[in-house]
Amino acid sequence: MRAFVKAHLAPSHLALLKNWLRQLRGSYFPCIPVVHRCMYQLHLAVKQSLHCILQKGYFTPMFISRLANRPRQLHLACGMPQVLGPLDIQIGEQCRLSGIATYCGRAWGQQKPRLIVGNNVDIGWQNTLAVGRTIRIDDNVRLASQVFLAGFPGHPIDPIARAAGQPDTEGQVGDIHLCRNAWLGTGVMVMAGVTIGEGSVIAAGSVVTKDIPPGVLAGGNPARVIKPLEY
Repeated sequence: MRAFVKAHLAPSHLALLKNWLRQLRGSYFPCIPVVHRCMYQLHLAVKQSLHCILQKGYFTPMFISRLANRPRQLHLACGMPQVLGPLDIQIGEQCRLSGIATYCGRAWGQQKPRLIVGNNVDIGWQNTLAVGRTIRIDDNVRLASQVFLAGFPGHPIDPIARAAGQPDTEGQVGDIHLCRNAWLGTGVMVMAGVTIGEGSVIAAGSVVTKDIPPGVLAGGNPARVIKPLEY
């Protein structure tokens, strides 16, 4: 089509056509404030209604069928979390979970991995919970977006074994415990074998490789105690 237009249009006409198409690309139908504001509100109402119907009538019941218990109050947002591998999941009451998250259980251990979530817990957008043996999240814990709880690495340290596709070893696997009222900021990574104490806050982007005591602000790579918290 482009070759046909170039062959049958003079250069001046071709330049005019390109200029017209460029202007057309950035144009839009005139905005009528009253009409389009009403249309926008209608769009939001329809969108939210459909979202509510899908979440309450489809995604939430399906996800609860995958759990070991049946919480009476559970709020899922934006779909349903992806669950990979063998994993025993228990979730408490009044939890808020992003559907854009992944819960993964280690497939080659002798013990079935367990994810235990308490009451009034937030698990945010793009969280990954990789459960080696047990990840325990106590009541009132808050996980911001893109948090990674790495209970197992997925690959061995030995390069020969790694190249052969062998799994990680039992020595690389560990439990993770987030104690009551802890808060993990955006992009925090918690390694296997770590306990974060009650009420502690982990700064965004931190990598937690060792236990954090209760009631402190910690941050960095690796994360260290910055100061005690006063509240």
